[in-house]
Amino acid sequence: MTATLIQQVRILDPVSGTDRVGDVLIEAGVLSAIADQIPPPPEAECINGAGKIFAPALVDLYSHSGEPGYESRETLASLRQSAIAGGFSRVCLLPTTQPALDNPALVGQILAGNHQGQGANFFVWGTATQAAQGQAMAELGDLDQAGVVGFGDGRPLADWLLVNRLLDYAQLFGKPVALWPRLTALAGSGVIRDGVTALQLGMPGDPVSSETAALAALLECVADFKVPVHLMRISTARGVALIERAKAQGLPISASTTWMHLCFNTADLQSYDPNLNLAPPLGNPEDQQALIAAVAGGILDGIAVEHTPYTYEEKTVAFSDAPPGAIGLELVLPLLWQKLVATQIWSPLTLWNALSAHPARCLQQSPPQLAVGDSAEALLFDPHQTWQVRQPMLKSLATNTPWYGKMLTGKVLQTWTQPA
Repeated sequence: MTATLIQQVRILDPVSGTDRVGDVLIEAGVLSAIADQIPPPPEAECINGAGKIFAPALVDLYSHSGEPGYESRETLASLRQSAIAGGFSRVCLLPTTQPALDNPALVGQILAGNHQGQGANFFVWGTATQAAQGQAMAELGDLDQAGVVGFGDGRPLADWLLVNRLLDYAQLFGKPVALWPRLTALAGSGVIRDGVTALQLGMPGDPVSSETAALAALLECVADFKVPVHLMRISTARGVALIERAKAQGLPISASTTWMHLCFNTADLQSYDPNLNLAPPLGNPEDQQALIAAVAGGILDGIAVEHTPYTYEEKTVAFSDAPPGAIGLELVLPLLWQKLVATQIWSPLTLWNALSAHPARCLQQSPPQLAVGDSAEALLFDPHQTWQVRQPMLKSLATNTPWYGKMLTGKVLQTWTQPA
């Protein structure tokens, strides 16, 4: 029997509110004991936990896979490795593949790959519409039987009658419907949030109303149906205010922003780095501050990584021509720790809630927690270890990140997973 004893490590668990120093014993993948001190078992691997953190593994609400269809960007195998390297035991895949994940057999193939000890467990957002094209509703019943975590195209829906029908029919299954509030007609070709910086940089702007007009309409639709709705990619201060009001009214909603929108704002676009071209675009500084406060205050329930791999050739173009998105599974924990925890803007438990416990609850799953006697679903993190964001240290096949080639502080040393 293999045993690992982590000695005098900082133990964090947002579910129980634990933040203490002690010993942790893991035997044959089971969390056997947590105590102030544990005598080392015979032949146990002993790890000096001083300065390190032992905590529940992370949960990603939505990310993109290259496979099937775009294996040159990312394969399912490389995505699993990337997730584990970043401390994620669960990753929910958007159906933005080719073909789209509207086929129960394809969903079953992806879910069948979940095996203990072979990487992160994948969960699947089944399409809300056929081929994720926003024209006709998908076969939600078949996808539900195939085991999808919920329904959502990962793209804005423009047909409001279809949105109403979707929410009405989805009541039969009780699973979350993930919707992206964005009016593409208003967003146009915008690649930066409207404002002074957009004018200074000479880039086409995307008005705040492209998010808030769609969000207000979606919230009106949600009010008519008793179905859990997850609002994706919230990026503006005014969007946060609408969600706060809707939650106060008791609407069955949860909401998330992406980690890149917490790290950057329009002022960072002076580099014209195509890896900062995101959808929705980065917000103005006041948007960024509102998002940081909303996650800490629980108005926004969680942080999504939205790992979005592209090939070097796809991203090595002018900013406005670059496809939106960046990779992040291996980067999110160290960078958010440095930006928000090391600076004492957030407590460590606030960060863990937003990256682990709350995303799991949005997905109607039991969150990872440090429960003695259960299979370990946890990570060991060194917030002081430095490393260079470069392959082969980087497990993703893709390199589209503004941090590629740079030194980071903070590294996940090991991740333990449970079978799905």
